[in-house]
Amino acid sequence: MSGEARGRFPRRVFGRGSEPDPRFTLANERTFLAWIRTSLALIAGGVALEALGLPMQPGLRLAASLVLVLAGILAPLQAWFGWARVEQAMRLGRALPGSVLTAPLAVVVSVVGVLLLLGYALR
Repeated sequence: MSGEARGRFPRRVFGRGSEPDPRFTLANERTFLAWIRTSLALIAGGVALEALGLPMQPGLRLAASLVLVLAGILAPLQAWFGWARVEQAMRLGRALPGSVLTAPLAVVVSVVGVLLLLGYALR
């Protein structure tokens, strides 16, 4: 393990390959932070949806809130693993992996939209 990797976390990422261009590493970090902001927005949206008490079927409103909060809790975990996968690929000179968060997030937003539409229709 190189001396520069010794003090960096996680070692399984920084202990391999060569140091990539800092611009790419920083772009990867910005992407990670964008997913963290997205997760905060999902959690805030879920809490707000339930706290506002919108005039809709309460069970569906709660379900939509829980889906948003759960997605907001899981997104940072997947963002961390995605950051590590991209960083490792850059360090090893491999092709960058695709994002695994976009499709699940699209499903979450669609499910919440359907729950909200049903909640208003069934009130």
